[in-house]
Amino acid sequence: MEISNVMLLVAIVAAYWLWYKRISRWLKGPRVWPVFGSLPGLIEQRDRMHEWITENLRACGGTYQTCICAVPFLAKKQGLVTVTCDPRNLEHMLKTRFDNYPKGPTWQSVFHDLLGQGIFNSDGDIWLFQRKTAALEFTTRTLRQAMGRCVNRGIKLRFCPILESAQAKAEPIDLQDLILRLTFDNICGLAFGKDTKTCAPGLPENSFATAFDRATEASLQSQFEPKLGRNGWIGYLAKVINTRKQELMSQQESGHDDHDLLSRFMMKKKEAYSDTFLQHVVLNFILAGRDTSSVALSWFFWLITMHPTVEEQIVREICSVLIETRGTENNAASWTEEPLGFDEIDRLVYLKAALSETLRLYPSVPEDSKHVENDDVLPDGTFVPAGSSVSYSIYAAGRMKSTWGEDCLEFIPERWISPIDGKFINHDQYRFVAFNAGPRICLGKDLAYLQMKTIGGGGVFDAFYEEWASG
Repeated sequence: MEISNVMLLVAIVAAYWLWYKRISRWLKGPRVWPVFGSLPGLIEQRDRMHEWITENLRACGGTYQTCICAVPFLAKKQGLVTVTCDPRNLEHMLKTRFDNYPKGPTWQSVFHDLLGQGIFNSDGDIWLFQRKTAALEFTTRTLRQAMGRCVNRGIKLRFCPILESAQAKAEPIDLQDLILRLTFDNICGLAFGKDTKTCAPGLPENSFATAFDRATEASLQSQFEPKLGRNGWIGYLAKVINTRKQELMSQQESGHDDHDLLSRFMMKKKEAYSDTFLQHVVLNFILAGRDTSSVALSWFFWLITMHPTVEEQIVREICSVLIETRGTENNAASWTEEPLGFDEIDRLVYLKAALSETLRLYPSVPEDSKHVENDDVLPDGTFVPAGSSVSYSIYAAGRMKSTWGEDCLEFIPERWISPIDGKFINHDQYRFVAFNAGPRICLGKDLAYLQMKTIGGGGVFDAFYEEWASG
């Protein structure tokens, strides 16, 4: 009996080993280990994960397949992951066969407690309704004006005074944290019409912002516990929603209309939505508008400190625009008193190019994934079975020589400017995927550029002017 068990075990191990050797030869990319698949390598490279994925993609021509569970019957289905940055594949997934590549159950289960059925965690009709409702608002001049007011107020009354105070005291300041606070206040104003005032002297702690940070971090680590941070943001948003309901009832009687996204969703449908649904709607837009812009601006300021010629060009462009709109250099002292206006911001082509180049090299969302509904073949010939997942590396997409040339790793804003007429070049959205692409392309792209150009341009110019004025 014991001998037969040993022989059976040997037979199973031998069969598995033969299967493992065969699938190892079939899969490209990082090494696949028995049972654990490519997880050991992913864990080992976690501190440089996006660089590691990019290296594997370069070695494999832009697409590779691996498995996170090297077990028969799973390795080619639920355990199979196709990783790509090929623009042809991205267009196929994000546009041509859009319905075949939803967010999927795995993604939705990981983020459900935080994002619920919000626009970034939903598919089908639920996603489509939120998309259409939000799209109507993002295309209005009213929302652009509201964003402009929020950003300009934050820069003039909070952001700059905090920087000036730190400079006067010769104290270091965490610029990324400061920008994060500023963008958080801005997006909260747009999302539900309230000023959270986290970017203020003394850098006060905000319970809603703190709870939101903890919940987001826990979700990304796939260790989300419903109790972690939920009381903070749920309680805060519950009060906001109840207050807004009362305000809307009063406004309907007076004929007054609010333009924040929460109010629009509450007024959109005759059949009222639950408070939980509205909370998730708001949280989804805060997540989209807060971290993305702040991360991009942090990289932007770091890059221009490393490339002083780019900084000089940005300053020259701003000076040129201000001379045209506000007068000669003799009035330069008044240039810093008022924030940049819409018309002035629209003229800053080189600044937009520098910001776009920043996002190409350091996208705020470096990776995204999709679930495969039905068997399919990608344009490069890769077969993807139903039930597997496809991960597309936005970070790698901006660092491929086949897409961006031999100088793809260099910071060159000029690649975004036409040498013929000096206008901004809108590169194909499947090559430059920092704002996603296809039906799910970022609705707030123009507002994001408005915010980044206002903060980035104002920050660079104010720093230059202070240095110039002091001799």
